Amino acid sequence: MKIAIPAEDKSMDKNVYVSFGRAPYFLLYDTKTKECEYLDNSAVLNQGGAGIRAAQVIADNGVKALITPRCGENAEKVLSSAQVFIYKSIDGTIKENIDAFCAEKLSLLTDIHPGFHGNEQK
Repeated sequence: MKIAIPAEDKSMDKNVYVSFGRAPYFLLYDTKTKECEYLDNSAVLNQGGAGIRAAQVIADNGVKALITPRCGENAEKVLSSAQVFIYKSIDGTIKENIDAFCAEKLSLLTDIHPGFHGNEQK
């Protein structure tokens, strides 16, 4: 299964980035092959709608699970329509979150916020 995680740097030893739509990168990780790649998040430069654009990139890359600390409702709609499950990240590194996901220790993200629409908090 291919999963995605918002990242500040191209390192699995860094914490999960706090804002899905404004993350500089997305780590795509295949749980079967253990291969990973980083995608630049071109939506980060957009004034509005970054979460929607980021969600579409995730969906277009065949991701089936997103691990993130939070997600806006518009991005969630794109992800759910693409059958991407959203999991709440734990405090810790990207690697620790991948390990927790593979051990089925992450919960689905249920607290979907209305979105910041140009007023992103970091």
